[in-house]
Amino acid sequence: MDEVNFWQPHGNRAFRALTRGDLFFFKLRAPLRDIVGFGFFERFEIVPAWQAWDAFGSMNGAPDFEVMVDRIVRLRGDDSPETRAGQFKIGCIMISAPIFFPRGIAVLPPRDWARTGIQQGKSYDLRSGEGARVLADCLASVREGARDWNVEEATDGDAARYGSPLLVRPRLGQGLFSFAVRDAYKGACAVTHEHSQPVLEAAHIRPYARGGPHDVDNGLLLRRDLHRLFDLGYVTVTPDHLFRVGNRLREEFKNGRSYYELNNTRIEVPPESVLQPSKTALEWHGATIFRG
Repeated sequence: MDEVNFWQPHGNRAFRALTRGDLFFFKLRAPLRDIVGFGFFERFEIVPAWQAWDAFGSMNGAPDFEVMVDRIVRLRGDDSPETRAGQFKIGCIMISAPIFFPRGIAVLPPRDWARTGIQQGKSYDLRSGEGARVLADCLASVREGARDWNVEEATDGDAARYGSPLLVRPRLGQGLFSFAVRDAYKGACAVTHEHSQPVLEAAHIRPYARGGPHDVDNGLLLRRDLHRLFDLGYVTVTPDHLFRVGNRLREEFKNGRSYYELNNTRIEVPPESVLQPSKTALEWHGATIFRG
């Protein structure tokens, strides 16, 4: 799997123990207490439960939304129709490139860990002492068999950011991509400037299934209907950031008036150049997906 989301049932406390790119170890609760995997901390946010499910689905550790909410309700101790609809906030510790050890293989937690097994926000230097020992044991456990790991070799520029004991860079999954795109566009549709989160989606310019990465510069934050039209090729965005509506929408459906009003308008893009939509990806969409 590309990512996992460890949720906190009450969205009332920030998680500040780690910074982006730090290793995050998966430790079982008592009586087992062992470490059974690890990943890279990517971000922490407090969001409505429905949004966490929309982004991560079963990577929230539940087979469906109802089961996830039921588990949270039992921990929160409050049950109501609003709660069952996911209209409450939870803390989300989002982890990229997770890897789990084969069943039966585990790593002992740090020797100075609390005997109760309960200890929050504890961090270790991975270059020395128990931190180095835990990291070495975890890497040895990974080597027990062939393992798929969603990382790539770090570049010199990544070394300072993801630096230290593991010179690899984790790739984002779909859920983390959606949060990163939302942040880059300040929570507003690039075309209409709509801010209502339930109707906004992170669209891939070049679909992931066709070789497009989960990178912000391969994404646009779009209103849900525009996302659908973009994926089907009825609309596109030019490399110079103009929104285009094709004639096929009018020809096939004898309508589309509200969309043609947006034709040739300039979209809003992030101010940071590295986050702006890739011209190469936009050219690909215009040449390959757009139906004109």
